[in-house]
Amino acid sequence: MLTLRADGVREVALLAAHCDDLAIGAGGTLLTLAEAVAGLRVRALVLCGGDTPRAAEELAALTDFCPGADLDLTVLSLPDGRTPTHWDEVKDAVARFRRGGDPDLVLAPQPGDAHQDHRLLARLAPTEFRDHLVLGYEIVKWETDTPRPTLFCQLRADIAARKAELLMKHYPSQRDRDWFDERTFLALARLRGVQCRADHAEAFVIDKATVTFGGT
Repeated sequence: MLTLRADGVREVALLAAHCDDLAIGAGGTLLTLAEAVAGLRVRALVLCGGDTPRAAEELAALTDFCPGADLDLTVLSLPDGRTPTHWDEVKDAVARFRRGGDPDLVLAPQPGDAHQDHRLLARLAPTEFRDHLVLGYEIVKWETDTPRPTLFCQLRADIAARKAELLMKHYPSQRDRDWFDERTFLALARLRGVQCRADHAEAFVIDKATVTFGGT
């Protein structure tokens, strides 16, 4: 398997429909980046939950998932499950978010996600971040919509365990869901690890990218 090194990542833009999406889909990757990059800038936009206790959960969680990073989080108050009917507001919010920085990496939902809020963001992300590397993360849940991923971020076993621990610590509002437990998160991470010959991994869908062989 060919390993491509993504050196030079200094700023990351995170897009999510709901509080906890980012941690579920890319928590291990965020922990890995924060450990590897001193002074990492992390900007996050979440569409739903701004008028609920979940916004405080999200801030506390991302603070721990991005230790030492310069974190800027915005949580809007759009209605959960109905963001496609607020297309203009979502489009404007993503456009404003795009103008707020110039990230080296963008993490957004993967386009095959069954949840309509996730799918909307997946479709809008490349329309605003046209010249950026956009990786679509997967969100494990009861729907059978896990993708066939095309890119993997290998995780050390301690990082995978830390991700599961932080998810349970910071999102008490989600613990009544029958799938929301450490076994689920570790199982998926182990499966994705098997698929890329690692202990654990997170998987992403990538639409397109360029590669340079030698030179600049």
